[in-house]
Amino acid sequence: MTKAATTRERLSIDVLPEEHRQIKVYAALHGETIREYVVESVRERLHQEAEERELSALTMHLDQDPILKKLWDNKKDAAYDKI
Repeated sequence: MTKAATTRERLSIDVLPEEHRQIKVYAALHGETIREYVVESVRERLHQEAEERELSALTMHLDQDPILKKLWDNKKDAAYDKI
């Protein structure tokens, strides 16, 4: 394992007592420590937001790509626009 892979930064946050209790309960239900649960939750959120950004970037340029525009704007698929 490289040194970069083992280097970590510390992150401290203050949460309300009720939030702490909920995090602790959910972590226990998943068989994880609070740290594991929070880190995995943050990673999932980061991954989700990255996917949303990529999808947004793809759909923003549909009108500039003639092949995608032709595939996107066709009479057969127009019925799905009404759903």
